[in-house]
Amino acid sequence: MATRHPWRALPKAQGCWNTVCPESSSRKVKSMPTNIGQLLHKRADICPDREAFVEYERNRRFTFATLNQRSNRVANTLLARGIVPGDRVATLLKNGIEFVETYFALAKIGAIMVPVNWRLVAPEVAYILQDSGSVAMVFDAEFDPVTQALFAGEHGDLAVQHWLRLDIQDRPAPDWADDYDSVLAAASATEPPIGAWDDDNLFIMYTSGTTGRPKGAVHSHDGMLWSQLTSMSTSDMRGDDRWLLALPMFHVGCLNPTSLLVHRGATGIIMRDLDMAGMFRCIDQEKVTIFMAVPALMQFMLTAPERAQYDLSSVRWIATGAAPVPVSLLRDYEALGINIFQAYGLTESCGPGTLLLHDDAEAKVGSCGKPQMHTELKIVDSQGNTIARGSSEPGELLLAGRHIMKAYWNNPEATAQTLRDGWLHTGDVCTWDAEGFVTICDRMKDMIISGGENIYPAELENVLAACPQVQEAAVIGVASKKWGETPLAIVVPAPGTAPTAESLKAYCRENLAGYKVPQLYELVESLPRNPSGKLLKPQLREQFPGPAPF
Repeated sequence: MATRHPWRALPKAQGCWNTVCPESSSRKVKSMPTNIGQLLHKRADICPDREAFVEYERNRRFTFATLNQRSNRVANTLLARGIVPGDRVATLLKNGIEFVETYFALAKIGAIMVPVNWRLVAPEVAYILQDSGSVAMVFDAEFDPVTQALFAGEHGDLAVQHWLRLDIQDRPAPDWADDYDSVLAAASATEPPIGAWDDDNLFIMYTSGTTGRPKGAVHSHDGMLWSQLTSMSTSDMRGDDRWLLALPMFHVGCLNPTSLLVHRGATGIIMRDLDMAGMFRCIDQEKVTIFMAVPALMQFMLTAPERAQYDLSSVRWIATGAAPVPVSLLRDYEALGINIFQAYGLTESCGPGTLLLHDDAEAKVGSCGKPQMHTELKIVDSQGNTIARGSSEPGELLLAGRHIMKAYWNNPEATAQTLRDGWLHTGDVCTWDAEGFVTICDRMKDMIISGGENIYPAELENVLAACPQVQEAAVIGVASKKWGETPLAIVVPAPGTAPTAESLKAYCRENLAGYKVPQLYELVESLPRNPSGKLLKPQLREQFPGPAPF
């Protein structure tokens, strides 16, 4: 196992009586070990009748008491099938209450959830099942073709012995799978025995795999607890909030708030599928106060014709990430009375990293903010030396905290490369100013070396994003006989504009050093992104392989 942050090495109580201090041996306190599933039981005891989750499209509403009972039924169903602590159970589920209750059920009994990206094709899903050694799978009937191929062994042998199938249309399950609703109806709603505590594994979330095979980031109960505490204590999170869960729950950007809502006692509004009209209608009818959206979606929301039909005044703030938010977009949302929180985080950090609060957004445009509560940060040069605040020198961003992953599953080499001396090496290059605000320059692997100079595409993308003629932009390096590499800017024009290479180049000259100004431009209708909004630069490199004509 990789070295953890130094505070991980401190002795931790396992539900035992610990002496408070050597000088006061008579005073003892009982520490409470952490199990994420127990948080649901505790919340259901504190406020059983409070609305916990709403399934918007199906108009189903669940109190915390009902959710806890349903989660217990899932837990007892799995226990009856021989699932034991440490077993991996994969889920291939659309957003819904079944995802939520399965997550908490697995947490209670000590099994490890493996949430699978449902956009993957069968061979990709098979790899995750094989790598994780999952022994059971809960899946949505919408993915019958994929699971049928997996069950038939078309993509290799699997360890999966139990298949639990959910169908919102109530169609019969195949003879090799159990019907989710039927087995739950027959199961007990009593609390199951708790099978995991503290640093025991809670879930394995596979990275998007934009390069090479995806890696499974392992997170513990204690890590998720600290992820929730970090998020709650840095952002403006309230007990009466209503959080729209529209991003896929298999992503940490939605799993974290799903778990957080139970801890805080707030309400989650679940959308199974995201469509713009449905999202606006949901915000209006359910009085949503918070949601998450990537900047590209936020831009589209402003111009969507459906927006004028609905009241969005209940929204207090939007959390965003994956790309900086231009000042024009900040001002557009401020005019609507909506604050923007810009976050930087990773699957490996269980979500939290840095956060740029609304008050600083315009003054620090392009920045992703400061480290969140319970998160440490440093920036190091290529020799591992710490770069001081206020230096213009870029370096690699490192994070530490109790919410950082334990390891990559079944991958000690990648773990040793990423977790060193208790720090998570993110692979992102950044700078920070004298006040401690961090600005991401780029991924280390995306850096362009042109004529011996280091050029960070993200810096160029930030400049282009502020251009009135640009809706969004991506910059990649292409081979150049003269310079070795040269930047190519791939631009989505802003609606109603007709930018040219010369007009874009002129704008860049006003805002960038001469050697950074892209000499090549391509106009496209959209940029390729993965489900979490991350730009897929490998696809752009395939589409625009170069070389440059100079």
